[in-house]
Amino acid sequence: MSTGIFNVPPPVNEPVKEYRAGSSERKTIEQALADFRAKETDIPMYIGETEVRTQNKLRIAPPHDHKHTLGYFYEGDASHVEQAIEAALSAQSAWANLKWEHRASIFLKAADLIAGPYRAQINAATMLGQSKNVYQAEIDSACELIDFLRFNVYFADEIYRQQPASSPGVWNRLEYRPLEGFVFALTPFNFTAIAGNLPTSAALMGNTVVWKPAYSQILSAKVIMDVLLEAGLPSGVINLICVDGPVAGDVIFNHKDFAGIHFTGSTGVFQKIWATIGANIHKYKSYPRIVGETGGKDFVLVHESANIDEVATGLVRGAFEYQGQKCSAASRAYVPSTLWPAVEEKMKKFLGEIKMGGTEDFTNFINAVIDERAFKKITAYIDEAKKSDKVKVIAGGNYDDAVGYFIEPTVLQVNDPNYRTMCEEIFGPVLSVYVYEPEEFDRIIDIVDTTSLYALTGSIFAKDKYIVDLVTSRLKNAAGNFYINDKPTGAVVGQQPFGGARASGTNDKAGSALNLYRWLSARTIKETFVPPKHYTYPYLQAD
Repeated sequence: MSTGIFNVPPPVNEPVKEYRAGSSERKTIEQALADFRAKETDIPMYIGETEVRTQNKLRIAPPHDHKHTLGYFYEGDASHVEQAIEAALSAQSAWANLKWEHRASIFLKAADLIAGPYRAQINAATMLGQSKNVYQAEIDSACELIDFLRFNVYFADEIYRQQPASSPGVWNRLEYRPLEGFVFALTPFNFTAIAGNLPTSAALMGNTVVWKPAYSQILSAKVIMDVLLEAGLPSGVINLICVDGPVAGDVIFNHKDFAGIHFTGSTGVFQKIWATIGANIHKYKSYPRIVGETGGKDFVLVHESANIDEVATGLVRGAFEYQGQKCSAASRAYVPSTLWPAVEEKMKKFLGEIKMGGTEDFTNFINAVIDERAFKKITAYIDEAKKSDKVKVIAGGNYDDAVGYFIEPTVLQVNDPNYRTMCEEIFGPVLSVYVYEPEEFDRIIDIVDTTSLYALTGSIFAKDKYIVDLVTSRLKNAAGNFYINDKPTGAVVGQQPFGGARASGTNDKAGSALNLYRWLSARTIKETFVPPKHYTYPYLQAD
């Protein structure tokens, strides 16, 4: 058998295309959008080597044009979950025993496919299925997913190279095994890259996976499966199922071979999953790995020394890109009274220029929220704020769902830092601002730290380095990703590993080696070259 120690191609973050008017990439994506709109895509489940279709077909529509049909997918039941588990377990041995460089090459090829022939397709699917504008789709479904695939291979290589020291006469080795059992990947609607990373990161390390994507992300999920299969992923390694969450959970969390969950979603769901796993712990072959990133109530703290233009830009981008449907989106801001009039004016100017509409019109900055349920939840917060004597609507506040689920970017000025919209995750285009007196700054730091159960992202805008140092230290547990003079969104794989603690999750840092360790079970091997042949030690000799 031929062997070697192979050097992984050094990863470089995928360049972001700009899609300027007249550019070749703009023409290509426009054609891909037209192609998706001109057909009804058929999306099966992928279980083992079989494409599974059921009698229960569910319709897919663009959130910004909900009367148009993009296609259909097939909803399964408990039997399909069981089939997916069996397919994963059947594939486990061959996949785990495949030399790691061959596993890695599949994901490297997938990255190149997305960077090349599938780029327009995966971006168009994300734009239509999840109502992301072309730039937000590009940085997500193309660039970030490519980065996850390439950097994870590089991080895996780094992990495999880490070996223990050996004393004379002994050779110590550490081998990195996949988990014993299958991994469940439960992925959200808001990032195609997350939907791609959660199953593939576990699979890269030798695990086999049952993957349940969000129904509202299923169009781009199909493109991910098309890419992986073309890249050479063996059947059964990643099994895509479309099954109601509680139905899937009832089968998976009662199965003896359940080895771990890779999750991104709501805090409530994650806590229920954790409790279920705990209650069923006696049923499992091993202690399952629980890795999750949930919600956030992400803050922007502004100091008197901050630059007004930078603050206004950071708030508008941080709060309203992708309609605030990022778990890292700026949701609450604290602005000194000395800066607020100028910040308010600048934000109003920006928001007055912003256009809202479908993703096919590239001049639209704001698109639709994901579905009717989200629309009703978000607008209920806005309606309540309009009636409250504790809130002033600074901008936006209007909405319409006749054509799509459109909500204007809304800025609320509250006179109580504990008002509901300052504390609760809204997951939509609503930014709440509390204006404080500069002499209150020290107290405001504590308010930022204690207002929310979450600790995902946050930022400080200040030119005073003593203030930056103070806030960075005081808020060390308030955000897993902390930004200085920048919006609290836009983490880049390999540069800002992403994840938060407290109610925001297990902080296992997607986009770094830390996450990959969670999908490994190490075995230590000690080989002694000249073993002793008698039980006695020198200290037993008599004087």
